This record gives sequence, structure tokens and C-alpha cells, in this order.
Amino acid sequence: MTESHVADPAAESAQEPASGPAAAAAPATALRPHAEDAFADELTALAEVDDRPRPARWRLSPWAVATYLLGGELPGGKVVTPKYVGPRRIVEVAISTLATDRALLLLGVPGTAKTWVSEHLAAAVSGDSTLLVQGTAGTAEEAIRYGWNYAQLLAQGPSREALVPSPVMRAMAEGMTARVEELTRIPADVQDTLITVLSEKTLPIPELGEEVQAVSGFNLIATANDRDRGVNELSSALRRRFNTVVLPLPETAEAEVEIVARRVGQLGRSLDLPPAPEGFDEIRRVVTVFRELREGVTDDGRTKLKSPSGTLSTAEAISVVTGGLALSAHFGDGVLRAGDVAAGILGAVVRDPSSDQVVWQEYLEAVVREREGWKDFYRACREVSA
Repeated sequence: MTESHVADPAAESAQEPASGPAAAAAPATALRPHAEDAFADELTALAEVDDRPRPARWRLSPWAVATYLLGGELPGGKVVTPKYVGPRRIVEVAISTLATDRALLLLGVPGTAKTWVSEHLAAAVSGDSTLLVQGTAGTAEEAIRYGWNYAQLLAQGPSREALVPSPVMRAMAEGMTARVEELTRIPADVQDTLITVLSEKTLPIPELGEEVQAVSGFNLIATANDRDRGVNELSSALRRRFNTVVLPLPETAEAEVEIVARRVGQLGRSLDLPPAPEGFDEIRRVVTVFRELREGVTDDGRTKLKSPSGTLSTAEAISVVTGGLALSAHFGDGVLRAGDVAAGILGAVVRDPSSDQVVWQEYLEAVVREREGWKDFYRACREVSA
């Protein structure tokens, strides 16, 4: 027979989440703040010590923008954290492109931080990374040019008040940096809307007999996935308006481990997950698995491997480790272990259940099973693969 008890109302009210007007008034924390908000202190510190020439309407000089992206120590000891780990020259070329009249196209395989770099460039140059057009197969011309408030359009006819500017139009008028994500996923005829914008620096509004002219400081950053070649390739006329910078995958395993560990730490703090200093070995194993399968050969070069259909990018490694951290925090002891990342790795590798499953099983048996110190990882992967 179970015992009944009377709960203490005061204790219950202390444990229950607040509700009502007081809860509604509580400020909400953004799950993922924009770059200019998340790193506002670094941008402010850079602006205070930045005494180098700045292009028109730039918040920082090109040198300070590079320091913001690549990291460094400022006079006075303020440390700027790296946002991008990669060749410095690539970052310098991208920044100097934005200081010219040519637009910037960041090209690379999925997971090479194209969107991340684009956002941080816009945040450092213009102080606003939100002037964004997200490219999809359904992106319409209005997303790049302008749209209309149809209630006002019907009531008053075409007017400036009825016009709804696109992010690109706003950037032109205010001398800011606009961003276009996944440019090659946008239909070709919509892509070509950018030709006049980038070549003539004007955006005609024929309904009003007007145009918007870009003011100093305007430029555009586009990203494209080179796995999408053949989807909606850029016309030669549009491609000429861009300076293309290819973002490579991390050159070394150490660099990739550093990227994953740093980004997982940032995500973990925003999600209230515990830090994972003891999980560094698991991060290294995830990166090793991804790099070996991606490159088709083991680290020592002795064993040739089949590669799965997926990209196994650095971004996917970050996702796997973050998911593992959540598992260890909510269903384990808070320490990242092999069993926490095994399911995530399986999901990342096996995209095609027929061909990728064979690739994964062969890798487990031929490489992971025989690798010293990986027995726990092998058992965890076998368990989720069964």
C-alpha cells in the first residue's frame, strides 16, 4: 500500500517555473546571438585601439577585421578569440575584396565555415550581419530586389510607403554589407538580378520611375557549395562580378580538433551544457574517423578506405560532439565518452543505408577494431550499428 503525503505549497511554488505576467516580463536569452552581439566586447575593444585607415562606413580597418577573425592580443592585454582557423592569406584576400568594388564569393565543400566567415565579416565591417538573403530553390526575385505591401499597394498604388526593401536594397542605401547564402541554389534567372546591382551599383524601381544607388561602403558576400555544381551554376556575367575565395577543409588533424573543441565549447555554454575537458580524447577520435573516411586512407597511410556518400565535414563533427555532450549531461555522468558520440557518428556516416552501411562496417572491423586504445569506441559503435 502506497503512502500518501501532502505537498508543501511553498516548496512546490519554489520548484515550479514562474508563470503569468512576471514570467512574461523576464528577458529571454537568444539561443544563438548574432555575431555582432555575441562578440560585442571584442569588436568594441578593437575599435578603441584601431588607428589604421578605414574604408568608407567600415566600423574597423581591414587590419582590425583580420584580427577579429583570426584572433590576437591587443595592447592592454585584451585577447581576441579566433573565429576562423585557416590560412591567414585567405582571410586577407577576402577582406581586401570587400574594400574594392567587387563582391566576394566564398566557395567550398559543406562544413568549411562559409556562413560563419560571412557572418563575422559582415559583423566586423558593418556592425550588422542580419542583412541576409537565404538562397533556396524557391527564392523569388523580390527577395533580392524589393516587394510590396499589398494592402497599401491596393489602397494607394505604387509608392515608396508601399515598397518593402530587400536586405540587398537596404545595404545599398545604407552603405552596409549584404549577405546571400547558398547562391547556387537560387534559380538562375533570380541570380542574374544581382548583375545590375554589382556592376552598375544601382537597383531600378520601374514602377516608381526611380532607382536606388549604392552608397560608399556597400558590398555583398555570397556563399556557394561546390558540391552543388550543376544545380544552378552562375552565369559567366555574374561570376565576373565576384572575386572567388575558396575555403579549404582544415589542413591538419590538430587544426580540426582545435576548431571542433572551440566551437563545441561555445555551443555548450549557450545550451548550458557542462564543459568537456575530459572529452578531448573523444573529440580527437571523432575528427580522426571523419578525416580518414573523408580522405579514403588511414592517418598512417597504410590502409586504403572506401569513402561514404556524405561530406563528413568539420561542421558535422561539431554537431556529433555537441549531441554527445547533451547525452552525457542529461543521461550520463557529464563526462563525454565513446558511447555518447557513437550514435551521432553512425548517423553522419550512414546516409545511404545500403552502400554507406558497408563502408562503415568495413572501417569498424578493419581499422577501429585493431587500433590500440579504441576498444571502448569499437564496442560502442558495434552496439549502435547492430
